Amino acid sequence: MATAPAPGKNLRIALIQGSKITEDRTFKKRVPVTVGQDAKNTLVVPVSNLPSSFTLFELVNNQYALVFKAGMEGKVTVNGAEVTLQQAREKGLAKARGDTLVLPLTDASKGRVVLGEVSVLFQFVTPPPEPKREELPLTIRGNFLSQVDHFFFLCLAASVFVHFSGATFIACQPIPEEKELSLEELPDRFVKAMMPVEVKKPEPKAELAKGDDKKEEKKEEKVAEGEKKEKAATSNEKKAELQARVAKSGLLKIIGAAGSGEGAFADVLGSSNGVGDVASALSGAGGVNMATADALAAGGPKGSGTGSAADIGSLGTAGAGKVDLAEKGPAAIRGKVADAAPEVESADIDRNKLNAFLRGRIRAIQGCYEKELKRNPNLKGKVVVRFAITTGGRAAEIEIEQDTLGNDAVGSCIKTVIRGWVFPFKPESDVSVAYPFVFSPAS
Repeated sequence: MATAPAPGKNLRIALIQGSKITEDRTFKKRVPVTVGQDAKNTLVVPVSNLPSSFTLFELVNNQYALVFKAGMEGKVTVNGAEVTLQQAREKGLAKARGDTLVLPLTDASKGRVVLGEVSVLFQFVTPPPEPKREELPLTIRGNFLSQVDHFFFLCLAASVFVHFSGATFIACQPIPEEKELSLEELPDRFVKAMMPVEVKKPEPKAELAKGDDKKEEKKEEKVAEGEKKEKAATSNEKKAELQARVAKSGLLKIIGAAGSGEGAFADVLGSSNGVGDVASALSGAGGVNMATADALAAGGPKGSGTGSAADIGSLGTAGAGKVDLAEKGPAAIRGKVADAAPEVESADIDRNKLNAFLRGRIRAIQGCYEKELKRNPNLKGKVVVRFAITTGGRAAEIEIEQDTLGNDAVGSCIKTVIRGWVFPFKPESDVSVAYPFVFSPAS
């Protein structure tokens, strides 16, 4: 019976595509490993004969087991003997579970599993110990008093002492008593303001005789009529002046008056001003129909007529060539970025809030990818970025942990973008975060 791997050893996996190792990863803790085309898988591989997510290494009671299907190929070392997946099935080392087979692994197990065009190499290794965080000696770090500006502290203390002393002195002074003044002691201006003012009533006008009233009414009517005539004359003069100005400028100057024969419109129509001459002047234009006077009288466009509207035809006029629309330019190359939940190695940071923060800035990461996608339309792959969130909420120690995209310019651009982020978290110590991005051209 297979024994469980030693607690100190973890799984190490390498992906080989053709003759090139595209990914080499050692897990820091024991977790199940999934493969497939879904971005949420542990290993994203282009495998068509498997579902979008397939558990290749399952973890039950802290023991790993290799899960494979009957048609898969590979070799595995179990209990010191190297067997193929088919032999493990025939010898009973792998147990059937539905349409899959489960092969328990030991701490000495290693092997290779073929997944389409990609091969997976695995083995159990002891992870290197994490380096201890060095701290400066107390003599170099100093204390609170050594970091305080003594001159500033003395100025602040003196200012606080003076202000509080002055406020205390004013608060301890007795409140002065207000003496009540008599009416004789009040100034005259206050007395005048307090005394009521007598309002004089207007005197009634003397009644005029009836004859005088009629004369005054007639005079007022004559004056009103004179003022109206003056206003009408002034208004007519202004209108005439305005019409003269308009006739000398703009479209009205081009058209000209019907009977004056001035303007460019008169040159086209000659001396006539009829609708028939307009039709004869435009007789060479194809695709344009003029509304006749009879049609206008029957009630069409512009209030009363039913004349036919002008027909432009197929964007052109007879004898003048066709007007073609501009051809559409090439479609812009777009890319899409699929992300997964980040790996956070601390409980001080909420993973969901961090994921929402990173997704809100995914457009800048997409811009880094689309810039290089214009040069290589077949560019696609996965990039895992690892960085540390400092106590001040900034990003530090930014590095590319995995890169199946194979484009250094995209990785450098992503590092530059992340370096400018300010996170809404301030942990007690630096927290390491790994965030995967899967790039592919937009369909």
